[in-house]
Amino acid sequence: MSEPTTPPLDDRRMNRRAFIGASSGTLLALAAMRANGQSLEDITKAQHDDSAKNLGPTNATLDQLNSDVFMPPPTDRGEPPQFWSSFSEARRRVQPGGWTRQVTVQDFPISKDIAGVNMRLTTAGIRELHWHNAGEWGIVLSGKLRLTCIDSYGRAFIDDLGPNDIWFFPTGVPHSIQGLPPDGTEFLLVFDDGKFTEDNTTLISDWLRHTPPEVVAKNFGLTEQQIAPVYNVPPEGKFIFVGSTPGSLEDDQKAAYASQGPSPTKFSFHMSQMKPDIQREFGEVRIIDSHNFPVANPVGTPANAAPAPASLTVSAAYITVKPGGLRELHWHQNADEWQYYIKGKGRMTVFFNGAHARTADFNAGDVGYVPRTLGHYIENTGSEDLVFLEMFKAPLFEDLSLSEWVTHIPAKLLKDHIGISKDDVLSKVPDVKQAIVPVNSPKG
Repeated sequence: MSEPTTPPLDDRRMNRRAFIGASSGTLLALAAMRANGQSLEDITKAQHDDSAKNLGPTNATLDQLNSDVFMPPPTDRGEPPQFWSSFSEARRRVQPGGWTRQVTVQDFPISKDIAGVNMRLTTAGIRELHWHNAGEWGIVLSGKLRLTCIDSYGRAFIDDLGPNDIWFFPTGVPHSIQGLPPDGTEFLLVFDDGKFTEDNTTLISDWLRHTPPEVVAKNFGLTEQQIAPVYNVPPEGKFIFVGSTPGSLEDDQKAAYASQGPSPTKFSFHMSQMKPDIQREFGEVRIIDSHNFPVANPVGTPANAAPAPASLTVSAAYITVKPGGLRELHWHQNADEWQYYIKGKGRMTVFFNGAHARTADFNAGDVGYVPRTLGHYIENTGSEDLVFLEMFKAPLFEDLSLSEWVTHIPAKLLKDHIGISKDDVLSKVPDVKQAIVPVNSPKG
């Protein structure tokens, strides 16, 4: 297999840049703008001549993978913070029964509000009984799993989930996850604290292993001999291990619910059965927030009701953009956006204000981050569907689109600002949120 070549003049990438000079009207409009002291026309020309050659050492694989970093659009300017990361860069902790890897603020400094964990469990593999000091939002990426937990009144909840089903455990709620036949499971966990780490998790085996035997025996009303197996676990706890293949969901629920009945709190949400909130020719959007997944329950009296937090600490949008589609220019008013790319290839430019902008490329397993209120888009640059999550540390999903804005202000006012108005050039722009639009469809 031949070595990859350095791609500064790669035809495909140059063609993708050609939108800048595709029409004389576009070029004339952009040439008046300035980027790094040069016109956009000057920068575009430089990208096609000797100026763009890289004669020194380079990691050609990364250059090709991140072509919009190696050869940025001429509209990029300044040095905004890095908003791209990837689970592929994270160390995997592999144990009998599965593995885990994480992206936290330590490795991804811009992500102060949210951290992510990617985990795999084999059939019967168990993420042991534990709880966190942060809220946990999860989605099944492949396979099947079984969740168990108890609410704050000690009532059990057990459910089986498959691909695209999600769950949420508030801070301190004890739970476990186990892979089911035939192939176990892989999933994504999103935590509402960028400083979260799996090392700061309370594990049942770790806690008991480091409590004096006479205390554990007294707590359970047993003898020290009876609780001796507790002290045979590793000093750091089991974490991920292979357990017994679970029985049927009905049998486990019957056993867990026997004394107090099931928890009235619904900790899971079967998004796999959900219809899109927005469906367009070039993609669709599913929104999961406190409107449809409150992890709260008003049923019962105050004496026996489940805890009823006002809202989730995490909301989400599950988005599919078809080839040729664009997650339109937009921004989020209420929270930073943490992204996880599930499938396909895409690119995003984030405008950081003050004439600063940066573009990056994304593939499956990558993570993106957009600070609150900053304008951006996500474009499908591949030949298959682009599927990704938008995650927010907020009770509600909120966004505004540029198209919504420009179609709801006076035409003269808009023309005074950007030289075009909704009465002529923008007359066919929809005046309602589209979310996803075709990239190359003329508007008249």
